[in-house]
Amino acid sequence: MLEFLTLHPPAFGLDISDLSLKFVYLKKSRRGLGVASFGESAIPEGVISQGEIKKEEELAALIRKSLETRQGEKIGTSHVVASLPEEQAFLQVIQLPKMDLKELQGAASFEAENYIPYPLETVYVDSEFVEPVKDHLDHADVLLASIPRTTVDSYVKVFEKAGLFVQALEIESVAVARALVPQGVSLAPLLLVDLGATRTSFLVFAGHSLRFTASIPVASHQFTFAVSKTLGVDRAKAEELKKTYGLERRGKSEGGQVFEALVPPMVDLVEQVKKYMGYYASHASHQHLPEEQRTIQQVLLAGGGANLPGLPEFLENELNTKVSIGDPWVNIASKPFHEFPPLPLAESLRYTTALGLALRALEISHD
Repeated sequence: MLEFLTLHPPAFGLDISDLSLKFVYLKKSRRGLGVASFGESAIPEGVISQGEIKKEEELAALIRKSLETRQGEKIGTSHVVASLPEEQAFLQVIQLPKMDLKELQGAASFEAENYIPYPLETVYVDSEFVEPVKDHLDHADVLLASIPRTTVDSYVKVFEKAGLFVQALEIESVAVARALVPQGVSLAPLLLVDLGATRTSFLVFAGHSLRFTASIPVASHQFTFAVSKTLGVDRAKAEELKKTYGLERRGKSEGGQVFEALVPPMVDLVEQVKKYMGYYASHASHQHLPEEQRTIQQVLLAGGGANLPGLPEFLENELNTKVSIGDPWVNIASKPFHEFPPLPLAESLRYTTALGLALRALEISHD
């Protein structure tokens, strides 16, 4: 179909966090999906704080400049699918009696006030029926999500100032799951750990849906600070040492010192992971799954912090659970890649959310 006849024009994915923005524009061709354009820019401290935009004009200008200096072809659309901050969002699966989808949507809206910890008039609420893996449930699962109206309105205003038209807004965790979970389904529960610069998000995915999410302020910058403080070096040198040695070397060498510096924040991270794994296991019984499907079977790492050397092995040993680096291309490209994708895996891990948003943009434009 000619593009000017489509009801849903092409769009690109835009991921915005406190300290950076990243975007990806996917296009279909006879050879399959491909990355037409991508890029990123640092966001100065103070422009966004804990997901709340403090300087709208500055952020809008930065978005415009970043899109102009992209890598790849010019983005031939001003339509965007963008992320909303995880730390501002509430997401939970609730149980309702079985009924048709229209009735279910109404019932979810009515029940929302019993679950969402904010006055309903202050938030936007959305819900989605969760398809069961096996239709043997005596109830319906519904994914309920909300985010403050002031937060959403602020992001929309910035995109408008940047000359963009919003096709959809998504909570970060939804985009991360779309990027990492093969074909959007996992019979065994997965824990997705998204290690960003200022926070780490925990996302439990089972069946066809996210089950719950959480976010903590233990992340890549804290790891760098620990190395800087312990070894008495500046931030740039600490970042270099962290990326060089990570958790791979022990003993009295420089690598050993880095390892010792990273142990305290890693212990904190491990305890948090164990807590959320245990929480899911204790709340999964209502899905009527066999015992082996009620516990986390695998942990997938994403985000820039996942590139820390030795991290998967360290976590696997501490958690006694399989830990792997996630593949943000799993729903985009078939292997072998040949000349695609243009980003190495280590780099593309930082683009996980943006890739998930770009996939959503592609779905909308081809509906």
